[in-house]
Amino acid sequence: MSQENVEIARRAFERFLATGPPWDMLDEDIDVHDYDTPDQGAYRGHTGYGRWLRDWGAAWAAWTMEPQDYIDAGDQVVVVFLMKATGRDSGVAVERQDAMVARIRNGKIVSLDYYNNKRQALKAVGLEE
Repeated sequence: MSQENVEIARRAFERFLATGPPWDMLDEDIDVHDYDTPDQGAYRGHTGYGRWLRDWGAAWAAWTMEPQDYIDAGDQVVVVFLMKATGRDSGVAVERQDAMVARIRNGKIVSLDYYNNKRQALKAVGLEE
């Protein structure tokens, strides 16, 4: 089952990068927590997920994400990626390795937690480096 979860996370991330949110792969009650900008709070459901994307994207004039690794953590998958972005107001270029933890149940992503580094994400799933 956990390799299946890795493939679900991989497909969802790749589809997101190619065409936008993979709505059919996200549970209708998905919970999103952005630990990179914790003052944003939590987002719930498809509407909340869309609002999180808008809030997150509002900070950037341009951004790209390059997947680097998908780490099996049972019912969770750590997605590690290189994030390159340019601040919308500041013009500051950012390049860093970020990570997300996707919890998967019944073939759908039920929660997504965003971290600003791999170490934090691994710690969150009990796989500290």
